Amino acid sequence: MLILVLCEVSMNICLSPMNNKHNKHKQDGFTLIELVIVVVILALLAVTAIPKFIDLTEQAQQANVEGMAGGFATGISLVRSQWEVEGRPQNTAGFNTIRYDGTLVLLTNENNAKTPSIRPGYVVGLTDGSDLGANFDVDNCVEVWQAILQQPPTLTSSITVLNSNNSFNYFVSKSDVSGSPLCHYYLKDSLTRDSGGLYTSPANSTTVGNSFTYQPSNSSVTVFVN
Repeated sequence: MLILVLCEVSMNICLSPMNNKHNKHKQDGFTLIELVIVVVILALLAVTAIPKFIDLTEQAQQANVEGMAGGFATGISLVRSQWEVEGRPQNTAGFNTIRYDGTLVLLTNENNAKTPSIRPGYVVGLTDGSDLGANFDVDNCVEVWQAILQQPPTLTSSITVLNSNNSFNYFVSKSDVSGSPLCHYYLKDSLTRDSGGLYTSPANSTTVGNSFTYQPSNSSVTVFVN
């Protein structure tokens, strides 16, 4: 009887390391059920996180345009205020001008005979376009942007340049609404792309991308978010 007990004890002792080794081997890695659970959790996270990330991107683009439009409108108002404070100065040709932040800028001249009427003192560029006639082109829109904003985001009026140079942040174009010029400033990242991944021209549309417009005849700045 004693021998049998000792034998059983000794067998347990001998088998114990083997059992431990076997158990250890079974604990390595994940079971199929555990892997399935992990995959399900990752899928749930993707379903909930990706839409939120997209929404945050859209919110950031909207905030970008709204912030730029606010700064732009403030700059237009500051130029007009300075012009009023300095007594409405003009150059030798009789055009309203003001030296703003070291740059001599040209302003609108009042014209109530034109429809819509032109109010005086709003930035139109550097050298021409004060009557908002044919001389006011997209280059004027670029000049206004660069003149009133300190360290402004880079912009271009060429869609080709926008696609070939990643350093540009905004696209600018010019249209005419009821005989009055309108500058369109588009956030590049919000513009549509073609099948090849290239940005396409918004064609002065206010329903494409996120943008804001500037109407120099009355200083109106309007934001468009799509």
